[in-house]
Amino acid sequence: MSELEDALADYLSIRHALGFNLRTPSRYLRSFVAFLDERGASHITTELALGWAKQPVCGDPAYWSCRLGVARGFAAWCSASDPRTEVPPVGLLPHRFRRKPPHIYTDDEIAELVRVALDLPSRAGLKGRTY
Repeated sequence: MSELEDALADYLSIRHALGFNLRTPSRYLRSFVAFLDERGASHITTELALGWAKQPVCGDPAYWSCRLGVARGFAAWCSASDPRTEVPPVGLLPHRFRRKPPHIYTDDEIAELVRVALDLPSRAGLKGRTY
């Protein structure tokens, strides 16, 4: 096991003990540490973190930003015990998820939805009325 894998195990155990649910971040961090190990890195650098975060190349910039944020948190934790660790600066990949604007249904669309819902098969005949 590499030093970074040991550091990751400690980081995740502490975060879990503090009550954090790290299902997705732990998957990202395992991938990040594997990426670092493949390149023979003994510590985290901004360049390596950015290279890992921008995978896949055809990915969404908001996804890249999220991945870099996860790596930044781990790097900040590692920097306390390894002064060679570089913490990627905030704002390096500043993209955010943009939610689509909501669809406002017209009266005709609502009437059609209600009509179709009433035709849903139901043993007691209540399914369409509840939808």
